[in-house]
Amino acid sequence: MQWSIRKKLIVTLMAVIILPFGIANAFTYNQTTKLLNERFVSTNHDLIVKGEQELSTYLEDVAQMSTVLYRYTPFMNVMRDGISRNLTYNQEEVRRALAYLFNSRPEIEQMHLYIDKEKDSYTNYHSTISGRGTYEQIFSHPYYARLNRLGSFSVIEPPHEIYSYNNISVIPSSQKVDVLSFHNILRDVPSDKFLGFLSIDINLSKIGDIAGRLYTEGTEDLYIMNENGVIVYSSNNAEIGKENKAKWFQQVKKKPKAGKSLEWKDKQFSGVIVYENFSNSFKNWYIVKRIPYDVLYQSARQTVLTNILIAIITLFIVLMATLFISFRLTAPIKVLIANMKKVENGKFEADFETLGNDEIGMLGRHFKLMISKINELIEREYKLEIENKSSQLRVLQSQINPHFLYNAFQSIGTLALKLKAVPVYSLLTSLSTIMRYSMNMKEDIVPLSSEIKHVNSYLLLQKQRFEEQLDFSLNIQKEVEDLHVPKMILQPIVENCFKHGFDQQVEKAIIYIEGFLQADDMICISVKDNGIGVSEEQLNHIHEELFQGVSKEEKNRETIGLKNIYDRLQIYYSNQATMTVESGNEGGFTVTIKIPKEIPKEVDQS
Repeated sequence: MQWSIRKKLIVTLMAVIILPFGIANAFTYNQTTKLLNERFVSTNHDLIVKGEQELSTYLEDVAQMSTVLYRYTPFMNVMRDGISRNLTYNQEEVRRALAYLFNSRPEIEQMHLYIDKEKDSYTNYHSTISGRGTYEQIFSHPYYARLNRLGSFSVIEPPHEIYSYNNISVIPSSQKVDVLSFHNILRDVPSDKFLGFLSIDINLSKIGDIAGRLYTEGTEDLYIMNENGVIVYSSNNAEIGKENKAKWFQQVKKKPKAGKSLEWKDKQFSGVIVYENFSNSFKNWYIVKRIPYDVLYQSARQTVLTNILIAIITLFIVLMATLFISFRLTAPIKVLIANMKKVENGKFEADFETLGNDEIGMLGRHFKLMISKINELIEREYKLEIENKSSQLRVLQSQINPHFLYNAFQSIGTLALKLKAVPVYSLLTSLSTIMRYSMNMKEDIVPLSSEIKHVNSYLLLQKQRFEEQLDFSLNIQKEVEDLHVPKMILQPIVENCFKHGFDQQVEKAIIYIEGFLQADDMICISVKDNGIGVSEEQLNHIHEELFQGVSKEEKNRETIGLKNIYDRLQIYYSNQATMTVESGNEGGFTVTIKIPKEIPKEVDQS
């Protein structure tokens, strides 16, 4: 599918608008939601901590109401001695104490007093104090039994529908509300003798007032749970008094007490949950606030929608501008294309004067110049064809010369054998092997054994020249002989030994060539001589020219051969090959090459 410039321009400009806007919106939304989340957690955690402190203080105050009675001596005497000793007086003291406590807080719905001395029971419901009743099976009440068993001072009964203690209160069905009951045990101080019980039932109005300041009704949820997970207060009234078995609450209880929040997502709720444990007497209670993502991220979504609206308007304006520009831009291009088609059909002429003064106009002018140049080049076509034929002939001639030399060497060698000049034949064979190896351009990657054979032939020729003054040693590990290496990497190094190492050598010249496979799968090849060596300054200069490049003025310097080998190795082995040159204090020069075991496939020509 071919796209026109017009279409490409429109798509590109749209992409330039859409992609930055999209990325910016995504980034903005992500950062905004993250900041909103952090701000919500921090702000609301501080809020519920203050709410928890206020609730704890309130609950503690209600729980401690019974301690007021300890300061009222006539009432405590009634608790110790019983009602019967002075029935009229003692009952009046009981009524006075119950009325005082009842009127101390407007949220109190009912109070129940039990005097253990004679099993007497009194209630105060809505300021109506009951007559004297007997409560024989007091410990059948679960919370009284619990107080007696645990030895606690006070226990709180979770929210429940108000009921009549000992069936002596008259509570109309229409007025039965949910209450929170504080059951307190009364003991004689300091003897700690059990005297009776005092229960205070309060409605949830005060707790609701405190909790109502901690959340936004209709958008957020608030829960207060006691140590057993029973809901003491909830923004959903239907849940009050029930045990909270929701998975999110189980997760809250598993979180460390130092935690602040968690993110939750299920079918019932998706959002952020902020929680806090109560302290002091209610340390196993929880206060939890929940806010859905929809509410939490509402402002972020509004920002994104505003940005999208701006992007759509901007995109429409850009699209209109692009269409206008593309029509103005592509009109001269169409003229140029029409003229190019004429050229394709062999009509080398242009039928326009100018395409403008911009880049397209410049392209039109160059197109006309190109047509003129093509007309000139057509006239020279035959001359070029003749030149190509000449080049092909020279290539054929260059292929004939090596064969001529090989045949000449073979004829001379045969004549040497006939004249019984075996050394001459050996030298000719070595020279023929060297030339055949050097002039074979078909192979660029060869087995290492071929390189060694070539160097051996070269050294045999030099041995004939230096006779007893030259000795050489080839120590090549069998494991590396069949491994492939670039051609002509050893003979130039050995040749340097004769050109620079043995020029002023008087004693016997020795060359050591060693090749082996290292533990890291690198082939190590070293060429060492016992020549005159080089000074430290010369060695530094060789390093500089070898690894940092040779300038045009230094083309004939002695490092050219080594530099050529080093550069070829870097190309073949993708810069994994190394070459080191060393010179001893008392003479000698060593060149060490380390190359990978295998040539990378992308350059392997074997």
